Amino acid sequence: MEIRTVNVTRYITPLREGGSLPALAEADDGFKYVVKFRGSGHGTKALISELIGGLTAKVLGFRIPELVFINLDEAFGQSEGDEEIQDLLQGSRGLNMGLHFLSGAFTYDPVTTTVDEKLASQIVWMDAFLTNVDRTVKNTNMLVWNRQLWLIDHGSTLYFHHTWDNWQKQALSPFAMVKDHVLLPFASKLDEVDAEFKQILSKEKIAEIVNRIPDDWLNWTEGSETSQDLRDVYLQFLTMRIDNSMLYVKEAQDARKALI
Repeated sequence: MEIRTVNVTRYITPLREGGSLPALAEADDGFKYVVKFRGSGHGTKALISELIGGLTAKVLGFRIPELVFINLDEAFGQSEGDEEIQDLLQGSRGLNMGLHFLSGAFTYDPVTTTVDEKLASQIVWMDAFLTNVDRTVKNTNMLVWNRQLWLIDHGSTLYFHHTWDNWQKQALSPFAMVKDHVLLPFASKLDEVDAEFKQILSKEKIAEIVNRIPDDWLNWTEGSETSQDLRDVYLQFLTMRIDNSMLYVKEAQDARKALI
């Protein structure tokens, strides 16, 4: 669960296909990263989604770009000519989220790239567990790099935290939006995957993931909750979903039957 921290040295270009205006930037370790900014519309909640989603994928054995904490100092971005980008950079001073840039990768296309049934089932299961609304035909959030499938962009997971209301009820959601998952037609091994992944994602492992959330990202509450209180909600939410996985597994299986 170790995550390196690097410092941005050069802002290269915005990636305007992303709703939160991520960017390609270079860091002081000499590598390029796709940076997700705390100053974007969903603030640090999107970074928490990216972190929890990425670490969960890593624990479950998926290929993901390296996750790093990426720091922007106060002077960075002052010379940026685009006012929208300058405002974003100025509002993102401090700790942000970066993903190693996979140079030469291309977007997964279900027409041209085959995913076997076990891998498809694993990805569908994880996205239903994390309530990921953004792995559809329109936006697959998967890349092919070195002939291997890589998962990217988990910023649209855990959408319950954007309202923070009735999170217990949302934890028991069967996740009806799984019907739009790009890999659902191939996910024929969900029961097998459910048994395997529930063994991997123990409460202790989930706690290890949740505990990587920086305190600095847990300052958006208007109530009396501490950063640890908020971590505990994430832990309980994810634990409840694991304990009740049959709800979203059955939802996915029923949706798949309707497709085929």
